[in-house]
Amino acid sequence: MKSRTKVVVIGGGIAGCSTLFHLTREGWSDVVLVERNELTSGTTWHSAAQVTNFGVNQTMVGLKTHSIRLYKELAEDPEYPINYHHGDGGIRLANTDAQMQGYRHFASMARGMDVEFEVIDAEECARRHPLVSTSNLLGGLWDPLDGDIDPAQLCQALAYHARKAGAQIYRNTPVTELTQHRDDTWTVHTEHGNIDCDIVVNAGGYRVNEVGAMMDVHHPVASMEHQYFLTEDIAEIVQAGHRMPLLRCPISDYYCRQEKNGLLIGFYEQGCKTWGMDGIDPNFVNALCPDDLDRITDVLQGAFDRMPALLETGIRSVINGPITYTIDGAPLVGQIPGKRNAFCIIGLRAGLGEGGGHGWLLAQQIVHGEACYDTWCLDPRRFTGHTNVELTSLKAIEDYQNEFRFHFPHEHRPAGRPAKTTPLTPVMAAEGAEFTVVNGWERVDYIKPRADFHPSLTFNFDEAFEVVGREIENVRNNVGLCEVNGFNRFEITGADRHAFLDRLVCGTVSKREGRVGLAYLLNHQGRIKSEATIANLPQSDRGPARIWYGSAAASELHDMDWLTQHLRKDEDVQVRSLTNEQTILVLAGPNARKVLSACARGDWSNHAFPWLSVRECFIGHSPATVMSVSFSGELAYEIHVPNSSLYAAYLAVRKAGEPFGLSLFGARAVEAMRMEKGFFHWKADLLTEFDPYETGLDRFVKMSKSDFVGKAALQDLINRGPVRKMVTLKLDTAHAPAHGGASLMLDNTVVGTVTSGDWGHRVGLNLAYAFVEPELSTPGTTMLLDLCGDRIEATVIQPSPYDPDHMRMRG
Repeated sequence: MKSRTKVVVIGGGIAGCSTLFHLTREGWSDVVLVERNELTSGTTWHSAAQVTNFGVNQTMVGLKTHSIRLYKELAEDPEYPINYHHGDGGIRLANTDAQMQGYRHFASMARGMDVEFEVIDAEECARRHPLVSTSNLLGGLWDPLDGDIDPAQLCQALAYHARKAGAQIYRNTPVTELTQHRDDTWTVHTEHGNIDCDIVVNAGGYRVNEVGAMMDVHHPVASMEHQYFLTEDIAEIVQAGHRMPLLRCPISDYYCRQEKNGLLIGFYEQGCKTWGMDGIDPNFVNALCPDDLDRITDVLQGAFDRMPALLETGIRSVINGPITYTIDGAPLVGQIPGKRNAFCIIGLRAGLGEGGGHGWLLAQQIVHGEACYDTWCLDPRRFTGHTNVELTSLKAIEDYQNEFRFHFPHEHRPAGRPAKTTPLTPVMAAEGAEFTVVNGWERVDYIKPRADFHPSLTFNFDEAFEVVGREIENVRNNVGLCEVNGFNRFEITGADRHAFLDRLVCGTVSKREGRVGLAYLLNHQGRIKSEATIANLPQSDRGPARIWYGSAAASELHDMDWLTQHLRKDEDVQVRSLTNEQTILVLAGPNARKVLSACARGDWSNHAFPWLSVRECFIGHSPATVMSVSFSGELAYEIHVPNSSLYAAYLAVRKAGEPFGLSLFGARAVEAMRMEKGFFHWKADLLTEFDPYETGLDRFVKMSKSDFVGKAALQDLINRGPVRKMVTLKLDTAHAPAHGGASLMLDNTVVGTVTSGDWGHRVGLNLAYAFVEPELSTPGTTMLLDLCGDRIEATVIQPSPYDPDHMRMRG
């Protein structure tokens, strides 16, 4: 066994084998995989092994498309062929108009990734799958490339090609300990000796947290028991003359695919069961859980109703084994939070179908630092601090019960709520707040007009449209108050703090005390990594001279890793998080200054406290830090308050606002207003796939700086010219917003992709942001948006249609 290698991958299922294979394809041959037993002896061996193109965002579609292409390549390899039923086709059924509308959106989104889905009616579903009844059926989504693959053969083929490229695989080699050294390298201790390496990858399947514990890390992954059975031969299948398409049924919570001349039918029962909560038997290898068919009777009847032929068919065998779920249902693929040279590829509930793509994206991250797609939807750092075992299990159960039911816009499912709150959460609830969820935080979405107000789940504008419009109207004409909790906030101190940030930021970093600026950080490929508000606070009785670094609510672990990994040992810089210690109250509207002056001592005039200023003060008797910044486009102040004083500050602001028409507004109003101002959301519009020039952030780049992270790569991108350009669009419809991922068409060819969309209440326009081909970025250019199957005219307009000179927010 090797004693030194570049990467050690722990786990020999689809996740580990795919990662090893793709590391060799990225050019790294000095890599090792260790497996405690035999390859595929965990979840992989009993997988139903369906391979679909369907994904809820473009990254997921892209990685699944890669899996399909890779598996087809492996199946056709004469040197080591494998069994892959490619292109049998698959149908996702629907019995509501809302589900069908969602399928039309996903078809639009997938088209931008060169994937063609087809939305078909009930009769066509039955024509393509003759076992299906059309009772209580409207139609479905057809995936022509759907299929299934042999799990063991796939992993053995990946292992074969990885070995051929120089990788080593050690079976029956349990890992007993992991040690990280001062230079951030690792020693992987095994029962057969130690391996020193630069990088460790946790691909531990349902034993993920046994490996995680060796790093002092807990991953939000839980296992669920999952049952499927294999039927005896079915006459209609024998006589069909072709393989049956796959079915996935959100109506009755089951799926099926052809297995020989019968069916493999799997169930997502509502009375589901977690597995391994109190530890896993070390001898649980190539093993299954006891059969429990009584548990699936609730969904079994639905399958009989949909496929009456099952009533005449016997069961040949039953499989009941564990599969892994994460806290939000999506895998964790990427850098492990707070660790250097440590990655994971875990929580792959649909591992066989997706595993080729997940290993591909992870290998790119390991070798190059980023993948070809923005991988935030998979990033292990997208959760911060609240993902304990109990909460993860509650969400895993909920996801299991809704396996084939996609999330609608503004849908927030109830399991595990509330996870994160502030002292104002019950106060806002008493005010009639409807809450959204941001990284676990309960944040006000809007104020309900009545207690029984429950908008429909739809891709159209819902019944909250007018409610949000009224909140915005009051912000525009009077003053509104909004709580923004969970906003990421770091305090950076030390003599070298400005030089440190100047090295990371692609633009100017102001050193002036009492001033605030917006900054962008690039990755080493010259593309956008992070967006941050930089505020310079002077020395006071609250602390030394310091910088407050503020960024998106979900970015805490992501940005902390990036900052600390770029600290130099000879720099006097300290970074600590204040994210969970403080909350923001936002005052916005033309009367905001009057309200602030009524509850805080000092001169708040435009001369004394202009736009982009920061000052410490007291709101009533609550210590606070106030910034003159605006995401709404109105005169606005962010009031940062310690959570211990938050309720007192809130009462002071509410009382001060009574004479000036103050009322509450929520996140939906903020979203609509920021669209009118040309302001972007991190990981909706600000992506690692595009550079700041492509994103329209030229004014925040200073190429004359001696150096900054990503500068050389950015210069290369500038020399090559833009691949896409961000534009603002107005849509010729008022019934629905554009949704992220929707395709823009010209002559029936995809020419762009929407990143965000919402109605601009102050300008009376249906607005969207999109990346389009550069030659189409000129204002006045028109194209067609595929909006849930409807072709809608979309016209490029100038950014910031509301108050483009920013005079209102300057006061």
